[in-house]
Amino acid sequence: MSNEPLTITRLRAAIEGRDAATLTGFYRPDAVLRIIDRDHPPSHPNELAGRAAIGEHFADVCGRDMTHRVEDGIVQGDQMAFSQLCTYPTGERVACQAMLQLAAGQIARQTMLVVWDA
Repeated sequence: MSNEPLTITRLRAAIEGRDAATLTGFYRPDAVLRIIDRDHPPSHPNELAGRAAIGEHFADVCGRDMTHRVEDGIVQGDQMAFSQLCTYPTGERVACQAMLQLAAGQIARQTMLVVWDA
């Protein structure tokens, strides 16, 4: 884990490099990651609490055979947002929109909206 504040450049490098350990280090120990997807609608999102649970999620995602590309990103004050496109070798795509709340240069809360090709 680095003491440098999180930037889009650092986030992009970790996501596109499928670097679960670096991604996990961007989160505060008490961070919450909320995922809304086809299996977890807005009324029942998947909420991962704590860096360890978030790290397990990223170890799984980064371990999958797919490419990740951060397409857009912005930081304003203590908020960050980015869009990501992932592609499996079969051509199936997954798109993600994320909104993050930062505290002391680390992610405190994040909400991800994730959609798959049908």
